[in-house]
Amino acid sequence: MKNKESEPQIETFTAVKWNAGVLKLLDQRKLPNEVVYLDYSSALDVANAIKEMVVRGAPAIGITAAYAVVLAANSAYQNSPDNWREDIEEILRVLVAARPTAINLKWAISKMRKQFNMIDGDPETQLLDLAIKIHNDDIAANHEMGRLGAELIDPDSEVITHCNAGALATGGYGTALGVIRTAYQKGLLKKVYASETRPWLQGARLTSWELKQDNIPVSLLIDSAVSNLMQTKKISWLIVGSDRITANGDIANKIGTYSHVVSAKYHNVKVMVVAPSSTIDMKINSGKKIPIENRPAEEVMYFQETQSSLNQTEILNPAFDITPASLIDYIVTEKGIIHEPNAKKMHAIFG
Repeated sequence: MKNKESEPQIETFTAVKWNAGVLKLLDQRKLPNEVVYLDYSSALDVANAIKEMVVRGAPAIGITAAYAVVLAANSAYQNSPDNWREDIEEILRVLVAARPTAINLKWAISKMRKQFNMIDGDPETQLLDLAIKIHNDDIAANHEMGRLGAELIDPDSEVITHCNAGALATGGYGTALGVIRTAYQKGLLKKVYASETRPWLQGARLTSWELKQDNIPVSLLIDSAVSNLMQTKKISWLIVGSDRITANGDIANKIGTYSHVVSAKYHNVKVMVVAPSSTIDMKINSGKKIPIENRPAEEVMYFQETQSSLNQTEILNPAFDITPASLIDYIVTEKGIIHEPNAKKMHAIFG
């Protein structure tokens, strides 16, 4: 058993904060070397922050967008009290387009928009109350998913996670890392392996940093070493988050997830996908219809602060890939666990 000093604590950082009319975002591009919060009072600036990866992770992006709607509505109301709803529509379109794959962004803006017709007068208070509720609901969902997912894990397990699906990617606590945190608190986890997750290195920079904050044993490995680790070590689980889950249980997640899942199935490693219900998109029947964000080639061209010779080569830089439901053992949401997901099981919970 672990002693008290080794038990993880609730994280002391948060990706998104609201403070006296200002949205504060932890600049995740600077982690782990610097912990810097940037202040935003313009919704268009927030859209750019989402696009430029200041904030990332599907739930955190959705929460950020909800607060951005508050900023947009407040500014529009000050300029034109009678027309603020119409005046912010273009801004909302820019926000939705900032990152097209993660459904939470569109979900949060749609939820905020539904409140518009219920507002008489200054919209700030009612919209802020809803944004805060979206934020708090996500944290509560993460803790519930942590509890549910940890019940699937046997003692002395070693697990792999890809990208970052922790407190930095959510309102707090995390999805995949929420399960890992809870399982470790219960004495079930012996070790976590975080794959580096190129080209943004979310696993190397963010996941390993988060787990160290909670004194959870973690080793970092390069993306291409995951199959070798599964072959040479007794790995119990691959645990990942998701940016969108379709009506048949297909998932979109950070590029590299699909190849890790294929390796997991070959090596008899179980696959757990952890995501809140805000990530479920029941309007899309399969992962083939999910729009995949392609990011700038420059993210791959630059190495060790110098431009490589790759500038003469065509570069493919998809941010996400699709994992078919048939390769997934469990999808864990705050509304329940789906074993071997398919359309029928998805509709039973989310239909």
